[in-house]
Amino acid sequence: MGQQVQGEDRLRSVWFPALSDGLRRAEADGLLSESDVAMGFYGDLFRPAGQLLAAGDPPYTAGDVEVGFEQELLAAWWQAAAETDPAVVAPDADETLVAIPRTVQAALRALSGSKFFANLALRAVVADLKQVRAYLTDQQTREQARERVMAQISPDTRVVVAHSLGSVVAYEALCALPGHGVRALVTIGSPLGIPNLVVHRLQPTPEQDGKAVRGAWPGGEQLVWTNLAATGDVVALVKDLRPVFGEQLRSAVLSNGTHAHDATSYLTDALCGKAIAEGLA
Repeated sequence: MGQQVQGEDRLRSVWFPALSDGLRRAEADGLLSESDVAMGFYGDLFRPAGQLLAAGDPPYTAGDVEVGFEQELLAAWWQAAAETDPAVVAPDADETLVAIPRTVQAALRALSGSKFFANLALRAVVADLKQVRAYLTDQQTREQARERVMAQISPDTRVVVAHSLGSVVAYEALCALPGHGVRALVTIGSPLGIPNLVVHRLQPTPEQDGKAVRGAWPGGEQLVWTNLAATGDVVALVKDLRPVFGEQLRSAVLSNGTHAHDATSYLTDALCGKAIAEGLA
């Protein structure tokens, strides 16, 4: 989310040093060169055509948060932030029991005081909500983003590392490529476990047995899937993906400090480096 004014080369230049540091922490230094790494980029799909916005986002306000998906995801972020950050007033506190649209304003006000959202402008938070909704509810946007990622997964690709909303895109891309040779999927800061808003909207549609939901496995028996979620990462509000995708998924919780959702903070962790190194071995 929020990468619409970036590009493939820019993001790769930021990710690669962090990825290399993670491999070094896992005692796999020198296993990769930058030429071995490809970046699947789709952020420009969310950038308004013909506009070069200095701040990167339209001037959204609380009134631009739409009823339905956007308000529900905002409420989920608010609840998750309140559970991990004592500075955030909980949604069920007396002072927040107000009607829409004031609830949206209360949520954005509460999140602005959290460690997680402290450095994000209100318009950026609203823009992120809209990007998640666009991918999960607009089939054309979904297919375009997924095709960008699929184009980077060649017969030689062994590891796919996917961050944030990109983990949803990468998961669906691998599901749409039967027989692919990817050995390791490493998801970081992933919202894939959020019920209803994300899980139940995935393609292919998860199987349902009563209240239990089981998502498709995105590969063959050779695929090892590792999911890493930081303790304070509000986007990855469901830390353990095994209840949805099966016990064969490896799930871990780690600490990214105040940069809970930052991709490079995940990439430099030894657990991330180890998962990548195993896929390349």
